[in-house]
Amino acid sequence: MLQTTPFLLVLFLALGAHSLSVKKCILTGTWVNDLGSNMTISQVNKTGEFTGIYYTAVSATTEKIKKSPLLGYQHLPNLLSQPTFGFTVNWIFSDATSVFTGQCFMDGNGKEILKTMWLMRSHADNLGNDWKATRVGYNNFTRL
Repeated sequence: MLQTTPFLLVLFLALGAHSLSVKKCILTGTWVNDLGSNMTISQVNKTGEFTGIYYTAVSATTEKIKKSPLLGYQHLPNLLSQPTFGFTVNWIFSDATSVFTGQCFMDGNGKEILKTMWLMRSHADNLGNDWKATRVGYNNFTRL
């Protein structure tokens, strides 16, 4: 009996482990990035589409910063616990558009982190100025 006790304990743990739920990264909610910008993502629908609002803390324009709409897609959370996603922001206070792509990760403490890379395209007055019209960067978002 003593020799079977460790075996039964391991068997019990192995069989019970499948019932433990894996915490999934969910995009819905309000997020803040490393520059202080905020975004709120609405509910992700059954096809993975979502909308939201982005309020940037940084801008190269002299115009007053305003909340701007975003539209995006993610891989559905029932398929992946740490889904990839992408969204576009239509900056309503400037002549630029940004696209973000990234992945929602769970850190070792169960905290959600959005790791993103972005491209921002500003208007170029002519083909000769095209070289300076696109910027690239990275941001990390945490839940607000």
